[in-house]
Amino acid sequence: MSKSVYVKTYGCQMNVYDSQRMQDVLAPLGYAPTDSAENADLVILNTCHIREKAVEKVYSELGRYRDLKVERAALGHEMKIAVAGCVGQAEGEEITRRMKSVDLVFGPQTYHRLPELLKQNETSGKAVIETEFSVADKFVGLAQEQVRHPTSRSVTAFLTIQEGCDKFCTFCVVPYTRGAEFSRPVVQIVEEAKKLADQGVRELTLLGQNVNAYRGPAVNGTQSRLGTLINELSQISGIQRIRYMTSHPRDMSDDLIEAHGSNPKLMPYLHLPIQSGSNRVLKAMNRGHTTEYYMKIIERLRSACPNIALTSDFIVGFPGETDAEFDETLDIIRAVNYASAFSFKYSPRPGTPAAENRRQIPEDVKSERLARLQNLVGAQQSAFNQTCVGLTLPVLIEKPGRQEGQMIGRSPYLQSVHLDIQSDALAQIVSAKILAVGPNSLSGQYTPETQQGVASI
Repeated sequence: MSKSVYVKTYGCQMNVYDSQRMQDVLAPLGYAPTDSAENADLVILNTCHIREKAVEKVYSELGRYRDLKVERAALGHEMKIAVAGCVGQAEGEEITRRMKSVDLVFGPQTYHRLPELLKQNETSGKAVIETEFSVADKFVGLAQEQVRHPTSRSVTAFLTIQEGCDKFCTFCVVPYTRGAEFSRPVVQIVEEAKKLADQGVRELTLLGQNVNAYRGPAVNGTQSRLGTLINELSQISGIQRIRYMTSHPRDMSDDLIEAHGSNPKLMPYLHLPIQSGSNRVLKAMNRGHTTEYYMKIIERLRSACPNIALTSDFIVGFPGETDAEFDETLDIIRAVNYASAFSFKYSPRPGTPAAENRRQIPEDVKSERLARLQNLVGAQQSAFNQTCVGLTLPVLIEKPGRQEGQMIGRSPYLQSVHLDIQSDALAQIVSAKILAVGPNSLSGQYTPETQQGVASI
Protein backbone atom coordinates (compact mmCIF):
# COMPACT_ATOMS: atom_id res chain seq x y z
CA MET A 1 0.00 0.00 0.00
CA SER A 2 1.36 3.41 -0.98
CA LYS A 3 2.22 5.81 1.83
CA SER A 4 3.52 9.36 1.91
CA VAL A 5 6.34 11.05 3.81
CA TYR A 6 6.80 14.77 4.45
CA VAL A 7 10.31 15.89 5.40
CA LYS A 8 10.83 19.41 6.75
CA THR A 9 14.50 20.36 6.59
CA TYR A 10 16.27 22.92 8.75
CA GLY A 11 19.85 24.15 8.53
CA CYS A 12 22.80 23.30 6.35
CA GLN A 13 23.24 21.56 3.01
CA MET A 14 24.28 18.44 4.90
CA ASN A 15 20.74 18.27 6.24
CA VAL A 16 19.36 18.71 2.71
CA TYR A 17 21.47 15.75 1.65
CA ASP A 18 20.37 13.73 4.69
CA SER A 19 16.70 14.46 3.98
CA GLN A 20 17.07 13.11 0.45
CA ARG A 21 18.72 9.96 1.77
CA MET A 22 15.84 9.46 4.23
CA GLN A 23 13.42 9.51 1.32
CA ASP A 24 15.66 7.02 -0.50
CA VAL A 25 15.65 4.47 2.35
CA LEU A 26 11.88 4.86 2.80
CA ALA A 27 11.07 4.35 -0.89
CA PRO A 28 11.29 0.52 -0.73
CA LEU A 29 8.68 0.60 2.06
CA GLY A 30 6.23 2.35 -0.29
CA TYR A 31 6.72 5.89 1.02
CA ALA A 32 6.45 8.59 -1.64
CA PRO A 33 7.54 12.19 -0.92
CA THR A 34 4.81 14.80 -0.44
CA ASP A 35 4.99 18.59 -0.17
CA SER A 36 2.36 18.80 2.56
CA ALA A 37 2.21 17.45 6.10
CA GLU A 38 -1.59 17.53 6.15
CA ASN A 39 -2.01 14.20 4.37
CA ALA A 40 1.32 12.58 5.17
CA ASP A 41 1.56 9.19 6.85
CA LEU A 42 4.98 10.05 8.22
CA VAL A 43 6.27 13.53 9.12
CA ILE A 44 10.00 13.98 9.73
CA LEU A 45 11.58 17.13 11.13
CA ASN A 46 15.24 17.07 10.11
CA THR A 47 16.60 19.53 12.62
CA CYS A 48 19.59 21.82 13.07
CA HIS A 49 21.11 22.92 16.40
CA ILE A 50 23.30 25.75 15.09
CA ARG A 51 21.03 28.78 15.01
CA GLU A 52 19.43 30.64 17.90
CA LYS A 53 16.33 29.14 19.48
CA ALA A 54 16.62 26.02 17.31
CA VAL A 55 15.14 23.76 19.99
CA GLU A 56 12.23 26.11 20.71
CA LYS A 57 11.35 26.21 17.01
CA VAL A 58 11.30 22.42 16.87
CA TYR A 59 8.96 22.12 19.86
CA SER A 60 6.67 24.77 18.39
CA GLU A 61 6.50 22.86 15.13
CA LEU A 62 5.92 19.59 16.97
CA GLY A 63 2.95 21.17 18.73
CA ARG A 64 1.39 21.92 15.36
CA TYR A 65 1.95 18.38 14.11
CA ARG A 66 0.62 16.94 17.37
CA ASP A 67 -2.68 18.71 16.75
CA LEU A 68 -2.67 17.51 13.15
CA LYS A 69 -2.02 13.96 14.30
CA VAL A 70 -5.06 14.12 16.60
CA GLU A 71 -7.23 15.43 13.76
CA ARG A 72 -6.04 12.66 11.45
CA ALA A 73 -6.71 10.00 14.11
CA ALA A 74 -10.28 11.26 14.51
CA LEU A 75 -10.79 10.56 10.81
CA GLY A 76 -9.32 7.08 11.11
CA HIS A 77 -5.90 7.88 9.63
CA GLU A 78 -2.62 7.20 11.44
CA MET A 79 0.23 9.68 11.23
CA LYS A 80 3.69 9.12 12.69
CA ILE A 81 6.01 11.94 13.76
CA ALA A 82 9.79 11.71 13.78
CA VAL A 83 12.53 14.11 14.90
CA ALA A 84 15.83 13.63 13.10
CA GLY A 85 19.12 15.51 12.94
CA CYS A 86 21.16 17.43 15.47
CA VAL A 87 18.35 18.47 17.82
CA GLY A 88 17.26 14.84 17.95
CA GLN A 89 20.84 13.85 18.76
CA ALA A 90 21.20 16.52 21.46
CA GLU A 91 17.77 16.28 23.08
CA GLY A 92 17.15 12.53 22.92
CA GLU A 93 14.61 11.39 25.52
CA GLU A 94 13.69 14.97 26.42
CA ILE A 95 11.77 15.25 23.14
CA THR A 96 9.57 12.21 23.80
CA ARG A 97 9.11 13.28 27.42
CA ARG A 98 7.77 16.69 26.40
CA MET A 99 5.99 15.54 23.24
CA LYS A 100 4.15 12.23 23.69
CA SER A 101 3.02 12.44 20.07
CA VAL A 102 6.55 11.83 18.76
CA ASP A 103 7.11 8.26 17.57
CA LEU A 104 10.77 8.34 16.52
CA VAL A 105 13.87 10.31 17.55
CA PHE A 106 17.17 9.67 15.77
CA GLY A 107 20.43 11.48 15.14
CA PRO A 108 22.17 12.37 11.87
CA GLN A 109 24.21 9.16 11.88
CA THR A 110 21.27 6.76 12.24
CA TYR A 111 18.70 7.71 9.61
CA HIS A 112 19.78 4.81 7.38
CA ARG A 113 18.06 2.59 9.99
CA LEU A 114 14.67 4.23 9.47
CA PRO A 115 12.96 1.06 8.20
CA GLU A 116 14.12 -0.85 11.28
CA LEU A 117 13.15 1.98 13.65
CA LEU A 118 9.66 2.23 12.13
CA LYS A 119 9.20 -1.51 12.57
CA GLN A 120 10.29 -1.27 16.22
CA ASN A 121 7.75 1.49 16.81
CA GLU A 122 4.94 -0.44 15.16
CA THR A 123 5.76 -3.60 17.11
CA SER A 124 6.16 -1.98 20.53
CA GLY A 125 3.71 0.89 20.19
CA LYS A 126 6.27 3.00 22.05
CA ALA A 127 8.53 5.86 21.00
CA VAL A 128 11.88 4.71 19.62
CA ILE A 129 15.05 6.70 20.34
CA GLU A 130 18.25 5.92 18.42
CA THR A 131 21.14 8.36 18.70
CA GLU A 132 24.16 6.06 18.99
CA PHE A 133 25.57 4.44 15.86
CA SER A 134 28.75 4.34 13.81
CA VAL A 135 28.99 6.92 11.02
CA ALA A 136 30.95 4.38 8.97
CA ASP A 137 28.02 1.94 9.17
CA LYS A 138 25.71 4.72 8.03
CA PHE A 139 27.53 5.20 4.75
CA VAL A 140 28.00 1.48 4.12
CA GLY A 141 24.28 0.95 4.61
CA LEU A 142 23.33 3.85 2.38
CA ALA A 143 25.69 2.73 -0.39
CA GLN A 144 24.09 -0.72 -0.40
CA GLU A 145 20.60 0.79 -0.36
CA GLN A 146 21.33 3.01 -3.34
CA VAL A 147 22.57 0.06 -5.37
CA ARG A 148 19.19 -1.61 -4.86
CA HIS A 149 17.08 1.53 -5.17
CA PRO A 150 18.68 4.24 -7.33
CA THR A 151 16.80 7.52 -7.18
CA SER A 152 16.35 9.98 -10.04
CA ARG A 153 18.09 13.32 -9.54
CA SER A 154 18.15 16.81 -10.93
CA VAL A 155 21.02 18.34 -12.88
CA THR A 156 22.90 19.14 -9.64
CA ALA A 157 23.40 17.00 -6.56
CA PHE A 158 25.01 17.02 -3.13
CA LEU A 159 27.37 14.20 -2.20
CA THR A 160 28.57 13.86 1.38
CA ILE A 161 32.21 12.79 1.55
CA GLN A 162 33.07 13.76 5.14
CA GLU A 163 31.20 14.19 8.41
CA GLY A 164 31.96 15.43 11.86
CA CYS A 165 34.45 17.94 13.22
CA ASP A 166 37.54 17.79 15.42
CA LYS A 167 38.10 21.57 15.61
CA PHE A 168 35.91 22.33 18.67
CA CYS A 169 35.30 26.02 18.02
CA THR A 170 34.01 27.39 21.31
CA PHE A 171 30.72 28.62 19.77
CA CYS A 172 29.77 25.44 17.89
CA VAL A 173 27.83 22.28 18.78
CA VAL A 174 28.74 20.29 15.65
CA PRO A 175 31.50 18.17 17.30
CA TYR A 176 28.96 17.14 19.94
CA THR A 177 26.05 16.38 17.58
CA ARG A 178 27.87 15.09 14.47
CA GLY A 179 30.85 13.48 16.19
CA ALA A 180 34.50 13.16 15.21
CA GLU A 181 35.73 13.68 11.67
CA PHE A 182 35.09 10.72 9.39
CA SER A 183 35.99 10.44 5.70
CA ARG A 184 34.26 8.04 3.33
CA PRO A 185 36.39 5.66 1.26
CA VAL A 186 37.28 6.92 -2.21
CA VAL A 187 35.76 3.92 -3.99
CA GLN A 188 32.40 4.46 -2.26
CA ILE A 189 32.31 8.14 -3.24
CA VAL A 190 33.31 7.41 -6.85
CA GLU A 191 30.62 4.71 -7.16
CA GLU A 192 27.94 7.09 -5.88
CA ALA A 193 29.16 9.87 -8.19
CA LYS A 194 28.99 7.52 -11.20
CA LYS A 195 25.41 6.58 -10.35
CA LEU A 196 24.50 10.25 -10.05
CA ALA A 197 26.09 10.95 -13.44
CA ASP A 198 24.13 8.06 -14.96
CA GLN A 199 20.95 9.67 -13.57
CA GLY A 200 21.69 12.96 -15.34
CA VAL A 201 23.62 14.88 -12.69
CA ARG A 202 26.15 17.26 -14.23
CA GLU A 203 27.32 19.22 -11.17
CA LEU A 204 28.42 17.73 -7.85
CA THR A 205 28.77 19.64 -4.60
CA LEU A 206 30.92 17.68 -2.18
CA LEU A 207 29.76 18.15 1.40
CA GLY A 208 31.30 17.92 4.83
CA GLN A 209 31.30 19.77 8.13
CA ASN A 210 34.99 20.35 7.37
CA VAL A 211 35.02 19.04 3.82
CA ASN A 212 38.63 19.98 3.10
CA ALA A 213 39.71 17.90 6.10
CA TYR A 214 38.87 14.90 3.90
CA ARG A 215 41.35 12.03 4.33
CA GLY A 216 39.64 9.02 2.77
CA PRO A 217 41.15 5.56 2.33
CA ALA A 218 42.11 4.86 -1.29
CA VAL A 219 42.24 1.51 -3.07
CA ASN A 220 46.05 1.35 -2.85
CA GLY A 221 45.95 1.66 0.93
CA THR A 222 46.99 5.31 1.09
CA GLN A 223 44.90 8.29 2.22
CA SER A 224 43.42 10.50 -0.46
CA ARG A 225 43.13 14.22 0.20
CA LEU A 226 40.39 16.41 -1.23
CA GLY A 227 42.41 17.73 -4.16
CA THR A 228 43.23 14.18 -5.27
CA LEU A 229 39.61 13.07 -4.85
CA ILE A 230 38.37 16.02 -6.93
CA ASN A 231 40.78 15.11 -9.72
CA GLU A 232 39.53 11.52 -9.68
CA LEU A 233 35.87 12.56 -9.75
CA SER A 234 36.70 14.82 -12.69
CA GLN A 235 37.41 11.72 -14.77
CA ILE A 236 33.79 10.52 -14.54
CA SER A 237 31.99 10.91 -17.85
CA GLY A 238 29.03 13.25 -17.44
CA ILE A 239 30.31 15.14 -14.39
CA GLN A 240 31.13 18.58 -15.74
CA ARG A 241 31.34 20.70 -12.59
CA ILE A 242 32.54 20.14 -9.04
CA ARG A 243 32.16 22.32 -5.93
CA TYR A 244 32.79 21.68 -2.23
CA MET A 245 31.64 23.14 1.09
CA THR A 246 32.11 23.97 3.95
CA SER A 247 35.86 24.50 4.36
CA HIS A 248 38.13 25.42 7.24
CA PRO A 249 41.19 27.65 6.64
CA ARG A 250 43.45 25.23 8.51
CA ASP A 251 42.74 22.49 5.95
CA MET A 252 43.49 24.37 2.71
CA SER A 253 46.25 22.00 1.66
CA ASP A 254 48.74 22.53 -1.17
CA ASP A 255 47.10 19.94 -3.44
CA LEU A 256 43.70 21.55 -3.01
CA ILE A 257 44.96 25.04 -3.81
CA GLU A 258 46.78 23.62 -6.83
CA ALA A 259 43.56 21.93 -8.03
CA HIS A 260 41.87 25.33 -8.15
CA GLY A 261 44.43 26.38 -10.72
CA SER A 262 44.74 23.19 -12.76
CA ASN A 263 41.34 21.47 -12.79
CA PRO A 264 38.83 23.17 -15.13
CA LYS A 265 35.92 21.19 -13.65
CA LEU A 266 36.54 22.63 -10.17
CA MET A 267 34.47 25.80 -10.12
CA PRO A 268 36.26 29.12 -9.37
CA TYR A 269 34.20 29.60 -6.24
CA LEU A 270 35.13 28.93 -2.61
CA HIS A 271 33.28 29.36 0.67
CA LEU A 272 36.03 29.81 3.29
CA PRO A 273 34.69 31.02 6.66
CA ILE A 274 36.89 33.19 8.87
CA GLN A 275 34.19 34.26 11.42
CA SER A 276 36.15 37.28 12.74
CA GLY A 277 38.90 39.65 11.69
CA SER A 278 40.34 39.95 15.20
CA ASN A 279 43.15 37.61 16.21
CA ARG A 280 42.14 37.83 19.86
CA VAL A 281 38.55 36.85 19.01
CA LEU A 282 39.76 34.08 16.71
CA LYS A 283 41.80 32.69 19.60
CA ALA A 284 38.81 32.92 21.93
CA MET A 285 36.79 31.07 19.28
CA ASN A 286 39.51 28.38 19.14
CA ARG A 287 39.71 28.75 15.36
CA GLY A 288 43.37 27.76 15.36
CA HIS A 289 44.53 30.35 12.83
CA THR A 290 45.23 34.06 12.59
CA THR A 291 44.04 36.69 10.15
CA GLU A 292 47.54 36.77 8.66
CA TYR A 293 47.37 33.02 7.96
CA TYR A 294 43.92 33.41 6.39
CA MET A 295 45.06 36.25 4.13
CA LYS A 296 48.07 34.18 3.02
CA ILE A 297 45.67 31.41 1.97
CA ILE A 298 43.60 33.96 0.03
CA GLU A 299 46.73 35.22 -1.69
CA ARG A 300 47.76 31.71 -2.72
CA LEU A 301 44.26 30.88 -3.98
CA ARG A 302 44.13 34.00 -6.12
CA SER A 303 47.60 33.28 -7.44
CA ALA A 304 46.51 29.78 -8.48
CA CYS A 305 43.09 30.88 -9.77
CA PRO A 306 42.92 34.65 -10.46
CA ASN A 307 39.18 34.59 -11.26
CA ILE A 308 38.12 32.81 -8.07
CA ALA A 309 35.10 34.22 -6.17
CA LEU A 310 35.32 34.02 -2.38
CA THR A 311 32.57 33.90 0.22
CA SER A 312 32.69 33.57 4.00
CA ASP A 313 30.84 33.33 7.33
CA PHE A 314 30.96 35.97 10.06
CA ILE A 315 29.79 35.98 13.67
CA VAL A 316 29.29 39.41 15.22
CA GLY A 317 29.03 40.11 18.91
CA PHE A 318 31.08 37.13 20.09
CA PRO A 319 31.54 37.35 23.89
CA GLY A 320 34.04 40.06 24.72
CA GLU A 321 34.24 41.50 21.19
CA THR A 322 35.11 45.20 21.41
CA ASP A 323 34.23 47.94 18.94
CA ALA A 324 37.84 47.97 17.75
CA GLU A 325 37.82 44.20 17.23
CA PHE A 326 34.60 44.43 15.24
CA ASP A 327 36.24 47.12 13.10
CA GLU A 328 39.03 44.62 12.40
CA THR A 329 36.42 42.29 10.95
CA LEU A 330 35.23 45.06 8.64
CA ASP A 331 38.86 45.61 7.63
CA ILE A 332 39.23 41.94 6.65
CA ILE A 333 36.06 42.13 4.56
CA ARG A 334 37.41 45.17 2.74
CA ALA A 335 40.78 43.49 2.21
CA VAL A 336 39.35 40.26 0.75
CA ASN A 337 36.44 41.84 -1.18
CA TYR A 338 33.96 38.95 -1.00
CA ALA A 339 31.45 37.95 -3.65
CA SER A 340 28.95 37.28 -0.82
CA ALA A 341 28.88 36.19 2.81
CA PHE A 342 26.66 34.78 5.53
CA SER A 343 26.60 36.71 8.79
CA PHE A 344 24.95 36.09 12.14
CA LYS A 345 24.67 37.54 15.59
CA TYR A 346 26.38 35.33 18.14
CA SER A 347 23.87 33.22 20.06
CA PRO A 348 24.87 30.93 22.95
CA ARG A 349 24.65 27.22 22.22
CA PRO A 350 24.09 25.24 25.44
CA GLY A 351 27.06 23.06 26.31
CA THR A 352 29.64 25.11 24.42
CA PRO A 353 32.43 27.03 26.20
CA ALA A 354 31.46 30.42 24.75
CA ALA A 355 27.98 30.11 26.24
CA GLU A 356 29.55 30.21 29.72
CA ASN A 357 31.49 33.40 28.98
CA ARG A 358 30.28 36.23 31.20
CA ARG A 359 31.25 38.92 28.69
CA GLN A 360 28.10 38.53 26.57
CA ILE A 361 27.39 41.43 24.19
CA PRO A 362 24.02 43.25 24.48
CA GLU A 363 21.53 42.43 21.73
CA ASP A 364 21.23 46.01 20.54
CA VAL A 365 25.01 46.21 20.05
CA LYS A 366 25.02 42.92 18.14
CA SER A 367 22.16 44.11 15.94
CA GLU A 368 23.92 47.38 15.12
CA ARG A 369 27.16 45.60 14.25
CA LEU A 370 25.35 43.04 12.11
CA ALA A 371 23.61 45.78 10.14
CA ARG A 372 26.92 47.53 9.44
CA LEU A 373 28.60 44.31 8.37
CA GLN A 374 25.73 43.27 6.13
CA ASN A 375 25.67 46.69 4.46
CA LEU A 376 29.36 46.32 3.62
CA VAL A 377 29.01 42.74 2.37
CA GLY A 378 25.87 43.64 0.44
CA ALA A 379 27.72 46.43 -1.36
CA GLN A 380 30.54 44.03 -2.24
CA GLN A 381 28.09 41.43 -3.54
CA SER A 382 26.34 44.02 -5.71
CA ALA A 383 29.68 45.22 -7.07
CA PHE A 384 30.77 41.65 -7.82
CA ASN A 385 27.56 40.92 -9.70
CA GLN A 386 27.96 44.13 -11.68
CA THR A 387 31.45 43.07 -12.79
CA CYS A 388 29.80 40.09 -14.51
CA VAL A 389 27.78 42.34 -16.83
CA GLY A 390 29.29 42.17 -20.31
CA LEU A 391 31.12 38.89 -19.62
CA THR A 392 30.29 35.68 -21.45
CA LEU A 393 30.01 32.89 -18.89
CA PRO A 394 29.31 29.15 -19.13
CA VAL A 395 25.87 28.54 -17.63
CA LEU A 396 24.58 25.12 -16.59
CA ILE A 397 20.87 25.00 -17.48
CA GLU A 398 18.97 23.57 -14.48
CA LYS A 399 15.21 24.18 -14.88
CA PRO A 400 12.48 26.07 -16.75
CA GLY A 401 11.87 29.71 -15.86
CA ARG A 402 8.52 31.24 -14.98
CA GLN A 403 8.07 32.70 -18.43
CA GLU A 404 7.53 30.60 -21.54
CA GLY A 405 10.73 30.13 -23.52
CA GLN A 406 12.90 30.95 -20.52
CA MET A 407 15.32 28.64 -18.68
CA ILE A 408 17.27 29.16 -15.47
CA GLY A 409 20.87 28.11 -15.07
CA ARG A 410 23.80 28.57 -12.77
CA SER A 411 27.02 30.49 -13.42
CA PRO A 412 30.42 29.22 -12.24
CA TYR A 413 30.01 31.67 -9.34
CA LEU A 414 26.74 30.05 -8.20
CA GLN A 415 24.60 32.94 -9.45
CA SER A 416 21.19 32.16 -10.90
CA VAL A 417 21.05 33.19 -14.58
CA HIS A 418 17.85 33.67 -16.63
CA LEU A 419 18.10 32.98 -20.36
CA ASP A 420 15.72 32.91 -23.31
CA ILE A 421 16.53 29.44 -24.61
CA GLN A 422 14.62 26.31 -25.53
CA SER A 423 13.91 23.59 -22.97
CA ASP A 424 16.05 21.05 -24.83
CA ALA A 425 19.04 22.91 -23.39
CA LEU A 426 18.29 21.37 -19.97
CA ALA A 427 21.43 19.84 -18.38
CA GLN A 428 23.69 21.49 -20.95
CA ILE A 429 26.38 24.08 -20.33
CA VAL A 430 25.79 27.00 -22.71
CA SER A 431 27.55 30.30 -23.30
CA ALA A 432 25.65 33.35 -22.10
CA LYS A 433 26.53 37.02 -22.26
CA ILE A 434 25.44 38.63 -19.00
CA LEU A 435 23.25 41.66 -19.72
CA ALA A 436 21.86 42.80 -16.37
CA VAL A 437 21.78 42.23 -12.62
CA GLY A 438 18.50 41.66 -10.78
CA PRO A 439 17.80 41.56 -7.04
CA ASN A 440 18.60 37.85 -6.77
CA SER A 441 19.84 36.79 -10.20
CA LEU A 442 21.49 37.70 -13.48
CA SER A 443 19.90 37.86 -16.91
CA GLY A 444 21.80 36.92 -20.01
CA GLN A 445 21.67 36.25 -23.71
CA TYR A 446 22.42 32.84 -25.18
CA THR A 447 25.48 33.15 -27.42
CA PRO A 448 26.04 29.78 -29.13
CA GLU A 449 28.84 31.10 -31.32
CA THR A 450 30.99 32.16 -28.36
CA GLN A 451 33.65 29.85 -26.95
CA GLN A 452 32.91 28.97 -23.36
CA GLY A 453 35.22 30.10 -20.59
CA VAL A 454 35.33 32.02 -17.36
CA ALA A 455 36.60 35.56 -17.65
CA SER A 456 38.85 37.06 -15.00
CA ILE A 457 36.92 39.11 -12.44
